[in-house]
Amino acid sequence: MKYKAVIFDLGGTLVRNVGWGAYEEAALRIAEQLSAPVDEFTRQWFEESSRLGTGDFTNYSEYIRYTCSEIGYQTPEDKLHDASDIMVDVSRRLVAGVRNDAIELLSWLKSRNYRTGLISDCFSDIPALWDSTPFASLIDVAVFSCFEKRVKSDIRIFHTALNKLAVSPDKCMYIADGMRNELTNAASLGMQAVQIYLPKEIDHSPIREDWKGTVISSLSEIKNLLEGV
Repeated sequence: MKYKAVIFDLGGTLVRNVGWGAYEEAALRIAEQLSAPVDEFTRQWFEESSRLGTGDFTNYSEYIRYTCSEIGYQTPEDKLHDASDIMVDVSRRLVAGVRNDAIELLSWLKSRNYRTGLISDCFSDIPALWDSTPFASLIDVAVFSCFEKRVKSDIRIFHTALNKLAVSPDKCMYIADGMRNELTNAASLGMQAVQIYLPKEIDHSPIREDWKGTVISSLSEIKNLLEGV
């Protein structure tokens, strides 16, 4: 058996992509909830939103306050809870969108004694929801960017997952939809990087990479990639 482990991305991979538009809509709704100037608020929100994934903020309320302060707007404290829930709702929808073949594939991998891992660029609400998902019992090692203080544009997060799985890069396959050069970074380490590509889920995300390597259109195809080596 050439490969000993498979590491997955979460959003757009094990679960369906909610789309960049969902995050744009959420930022817009938060601005409206706060009665903040919409254009200024949303521009500032996305200017530094990657810091949510690196754990620079402990909760959405803190980031909302920061965004308001950066545009010189007084945060209405009585509206913070409802505003924060708008983002939490996006995360709930994300983890609920389990792909039809995801659980079957993970169960198959476990039955074949493959080690399984996850690397997710996310805010702390995702790990808070993790144990309630059907993935928790099927993933051996889950690495969340908000805890590691780095996202997948930083190659060190891949080293973290590999070390926790106790597997070398050449014995590991990485499956993702392709954000922040995650596929390119995984491949540069010697991992077999595979993009899951579904045209109907492709959006205008500014962090999507232009991947030229191996591509699949369903998770079930991973079996053939593993068994065919």
